[in-house]
Amino acid sequence: MSLSRTLFVCVAVIAAGPVTADDKPKPHALTPKEIADGWLMLFDGETTFGWKIDGTAEVKNGELVLGGGKPTVAALSTIFGAYDLRMETDGDATLAFRRGDGQARIELKSRSAVVNLSVRIDPAGARIETKLTTGPDKVVRYDAALVTTGPTELRVEVPASDALRVKSVKLKPFGTKPLFDGKTLDGWKVFAGDPKRTATKFEVTKDGELSAKNGPGDIQTVGQYADFVLQLECKTNGKALNSGVFFRCIPDQYQNGYEAQIQNAYAGDDRTKPLDFGTGAIYRRVPARRVVSNDNEWFTLTLVAHGPHIATWVNGYQAVDWTDDRKASDNPRQGLKTGKGHLSIQGHDPTTDLLFRNIRLAENLTAGANKKE
Repeated sequence: MSLSRTLFVCVAVIAAGPVTADDKPKPHALTPKEIADGWLMLFDGETTFGWKIDGTAEVKNGELVLGGGKPTVAALSTIFGAYDLRMETDGDATLAFRRGDGQARIELKSRSAVVNLSVRIDPAGARIETKLTTGPDKVVRYDAALVTTGPTELRVEVPASDALRVKSVKLKPFGTKPLFDGKTLDGWKVFAGDPKRTATKFEVTKDGELSAKNGPGDIQTVGQYADFVLQLECKTNGKALNSGVFFRCIPDQYQNGYEAQIQNAYAGDDRTKPLDFGTGAIYRRVPARRVVSNDNEWFTLTLVAHGPHIATWVNGYQAVDWTDDRKASDNPRQGLKTGKGHLSIQGHDPTTDLLFRNIRLAENLTAGANKKE
């Protein structure tokens, strides 16, 4: 059977599942190194979470089966601008990259068992580099890198006559720049506008981590950001400690923005029942669908904001896929805010004791998106 599909591209971050002792993951898991490097899982092996499906789709035996009887399009909900992509399917396929301005498109067709396919498009879309190797199996593996001038959409298209089995999809954002140098608090400022909310002590540890102890309190970035990919590592030094990363905050106000929650507690033994919305949630808006991280252990948090759409991953596992459909407002507590604002780290209360490291961000996902050439 000949399988045909088309892929289009975006900007973003990481996902994870159980990891074996020899550090060789199952198709729907990430190794500790992949998690630390910022890889995200785009398919969890169980659901179509994070995808918009037009047509027929089901998950069978850990594979995403697209098509079979009617034309099917699977589009990733989250928009990315620059990333590495790894995707495994079976059968023949067409892989197409389209720049955010829609002016450049490249298609690479496979009619044999392609093991590795590498692609890179420079920011102007003028250079393409490919590398193909073949192997004995019938799994089509794509290993690609894409840089675009603006946001692009990742799409898989399957005609009515075919059914495509997707085994795994992983993505790693790149182009991020450090927000914290591990030596000083340069680029950050402690909020001092309310004497009752200045108890948190923020300092750099000897190991180059940002420590937050006691609370309440708040430390904010000097820079302001609207659309971005944020990745960081966090460790809670205690049980069920509460904190969060605020974004698109109103300047000179205390944590008046959206909040990506940090709270690793869950009900009983059920990680699908987070307490207080759960790590990776958008607090008071949408809970995390699963608590992946543990207290007293380092975990990664990836946050992607693009217009009204917000997505999070914890240890590479997608926790939230949410579109804010409220009426527009300059105050994110009262409605949709898509404009720039500070990022901030919360000192929640006197029990606060957290560490942060490898805080990095890529912004301007919309740059060039509406540019006319």
